[in-house]
Amino acid sequence: MTNNSVIPEEINEEDSARIKAESSFGKRISLSVRVKEKIIEYFFALNGTVALIFIILIFIFLFKEGIQALNDIGVLDFIYYDQVQLDDSIKRLYEWYPTSSQPRFSLLPLVVGTLMTAIPATLISTFLGVGAGVYLSEIAKPKAREFLKPLIELFASIPTVVLGFLMLVVGATFFDDLFNPTNRLNAFIAALGLSFVIIPIIASMTEDALRSIPNDLRMASYGLGATKWQTISKVIIPAGFSGVSASILLGFGRAIGETMIVLMAAGNAANITMDLFLSVRTMTATIAAEMGEVSQGSDHYYALFFIGIILFTITFFLNLIAEIIINKMRKKNIF
Repeated sequence: MTNNSVIPEEINEEDSARIKAESSFGKRISLSVRVKEKIIEYFFALNGTVALIFIILIFIFLFKEGIQALNDIGVLDFIYYDQVQLDDSIKRLYEWYPTSSQPRFSLLPLVVGTLMTAIPATLISTFLGVGAGVYLSEIAKPKAREFLKPLIELFASIPTVVLGFLMLVVGATFFDDLFNPTNRLNAFIAALGLSFVIIPIIASMTEDALRSIPNDLRMASYGLGATKWQTISKVIIPAGFSGVSASILLGFGRAIGETMIVLMAAGNAANITMDLFLSVRTMTATIAAEMGEVSQGSDHYYALFFIGIILFTITFFLNLIAEIIINKMRKKNIF
């Protein structure tokens, strides 16, 4: 009886010692892990804070310089300029000609030129990008999808100056021989160049949105006797419409903010026109072409910063709308 009573006590002492050792070892491990996690957390928080501060400083500088244009030039001068003729009549001009003896700062030709390149590029990219996204999500085999999707995303990494040069040398010559347009470099050539940048964005986001749709919807459609195309057009695309529309908005914002392609391929003539085969001038191309030669502190200098404010406002609201749509889809577990 004495031995039987001693053995459990010894075992209990050994077990308690082992448990204490393991618990202390576990505490030491967890403490070191917590320290590492805190260091990583503070590191990323510091990087994010620094990036945010730099962005805020850029925006402050942009608005500080651009707002002065309203004091020196005036709001209406950014819309039109009233030129007095020899017979004392007034001719209203919608021109961007800031280096003239009578400087004219109308932004309408630049806004129209921007839309004349961005809207056709978005329309072209919507058809091709959504089609590519539907193919990758619903039709392509797994091996083809694994090859094509990285290829499409890799295509987006091509420098835009290279695309602009190709459109300037190859695209402009080809379409000049084909259509014989009024201007060799025009809005249509620039829109084609922009579409090469937007298609990968729309295709990739469309594919992600459609693949996130539950497979039960597809099976239910097939169970009712629908064909594959009927399932795609009547079920899948309407279910993923929010994600598709968000990708189109992001692509449109990308087209408005692009610089090198439109600078090289649009012709840089500040025309107010609805003809795609006439030269146009965009807001981004104007800033890129004129900022390097403008006198600091002049009305022209502040006007270019004011154009930057308009560009920032447009792209900000487009990205904000797209982000709101995407967040709503995430909350519904659709995207």
